[in-house]
Amino acid sequence: MTGARAAVEGTNPEVQGGSPQAQRRISTPASTIGPWLPEGALGASLADGLARVESALVAAVGSEHAFIREAAGHLMSAGGKRFRPMLALLAAQLGDPDAPGVTESAVVCELTHLATLYHDDVMDEAAVRRGAPSANSRWTNSIAILTGDLLFARASDLLADLGPEAVRIQAQTFERLVTGQIRETVGAEPGVDPIAHYLDVLADKTGSLVATSARFGARFAGLEESLVAALTAFGEEVGVAFQLSDDLLDIVSQGGTSGKSPGTDLREGIATLPALFALAGDDPADARLRELVARPVTDDDEHAEALALLRSSTALERANEVLSQYADRARARLDAVPSGDVRNALSALCDYVVTRTS
Repeated sequence: MTGARAAVEGTNPEVQGGSPQAQRRISTPASTIGPWLPEGALGASLADGLARVESALVAAVGSEHAFIREAAGHLMSAGGKRFRPMLALLAAQLGDPDAPGVTESAVVCELTHLATLYHDDVMDEAAVRRGAPSANSRWTNSIAILTGDLLFARASDLLADLGPEAVRIQAQTFERLVTGQIRETVGAEPGVDPIAHYLDVLADKTGSLVATSARFGARFAGLEESLVAALTAFGEEVGVAFQLSDDLLDIVSQGGTSGKSPGTDLREGIATLPALFALAGDDPADARLRELVARPVTDDDEHAEALALLRSSTALERANEVLSQYADRARARLDAVPSGDVRNALSALCDYVVTRTS
């Protein structure tokens, strides 16, 4: 039994008896769970589930080789929202949350997400991730790429025990992740609206894995297929909304609450939705803003100017409207979900993704 599988079953040989720091990482999950999650019995059950996920993650990044162990655990130990496993665990609460496959599939989704972060940082030449030096800047691009590949392998090892249909779902999800990354890298084709292209990319790059998280949790908890489909659709819509809110936080955050310095996307020349709306406009009053966001803004004074202009722009207002639309679309998917604490928590998540940027 591998360390990851043992940890899911509560017998993590790599952690039991380990350092107090390692034990603390398991007993206190790293999830930045936010105010949308419930208290009471449901909250306690989710906290227990997250603890199991965290234990399995610690095992999954383990290795007999010290350097590999350090590199593979670099981003996992830096924290994160654990948004994907949390959504899987919450969806499972509508059925049997302790059923075989629930925890394992939640771990698979988080490992997949972590692996993509290593690769994304190489492609974006990012220096910081989750407030810590990125793997590529701490070591090299090659180490970051190979570490991401290792985490994909660990996810596949867990996935193999979940059956061929789960493997197929993950393969289709991975195809969408890669398709979205390729489309983002190449850019919009001639004649294609850059804003529509951007939203399609977010659906593939972010929405697809969040959707699969909800799908796995619901499926392994034994929910009927119509409810699995509704929760999958909810996951995609709320996943795009969450990424949009992250992009907006990069602009409106005053103190790096998004996990990176405000305006990082501007410095790197990444045109997120507010910048795309600015570029699509033709108001003469926004000419300077369009000039700035059309390129990487590396000069400190120009960077401060671009942030100030974006924060007071109609482009930011329009981006917030799109965020609200996605949150509303996600909430509409909950019509198929039975009333109760789980549905209330999912609805609160829709509110949270909007209000966290205000």
